[in-house]
Amino acid sequence: MGIGRRRILFVISAPSGTGKTTICERILQKIPDLKMSVSHTTRKQRPGERHGIDYYFVDKETFQEMIKNEDFVEWAEVYGNFYGTSKKVINELLSGGSDILLDIDTQGAKNIKKLYPASVLIFILPPSIKELERRLKKRNEEEETIRKRIEKASEEISQYIFYDYVIINDDLERAVSEVFCVICAERLKKDRINGKLMDKFKNGR
Repeated sequence: MGIGRRRILFVISAPSGTGKTTICERILQKIPDLKMSVSHTTRKQRPGERHGIDYYFVDKETFQEMIKNEDFVEWAEVYGNFYGTSKKVINELLSGGSDILLDIDTQGAKNIKKLYPASVLIFILPPSIKELERRLKKRNEEEETIRKRIEKASEEISQYIFYDYVIINDDLERAVSEVFCVICAERLKKDRINGKLMDKFKNGR
């Protein structure tokens, strides 16, 4: 972690089946001081998932109450389940001195950019729609589910223009390396340096 640097929100978005989750996991392994923001969801907890680690699992009534209280920086309904990023979680991570990694959809990414203009948005593309379809079929999902995901992917891909970086995941190792390079470069930008740190140099301290 650099000294005297403003903390950064990194947002990664991608269509389902592009490899976003795997990329995020690899990045967190490579950059230990980068913290993943844990989202709230109304989705049922799956075997092996841990509350507060993978997600904060809540019922729909609790989630709706959080929406009413404006507790989320962004939220969305996906295939009948709700997902949201808590203001409290974000602020606690930032005040703790951490850069944050967010895995959210395109609408959520736009909301984050409005609230945190200095955030960095990274979009992960599949090599092609055909390759994306092939990857989804390997999951043994139903044809109707695959069709819906492909339709949604086309809508999501059209939103790439709102992102700062676009990375094609045609090779996992290269995609991880490119995301890693983006994070390192953004951390070194002069605009990220805290002015108080530079004042020390000016004053000869």
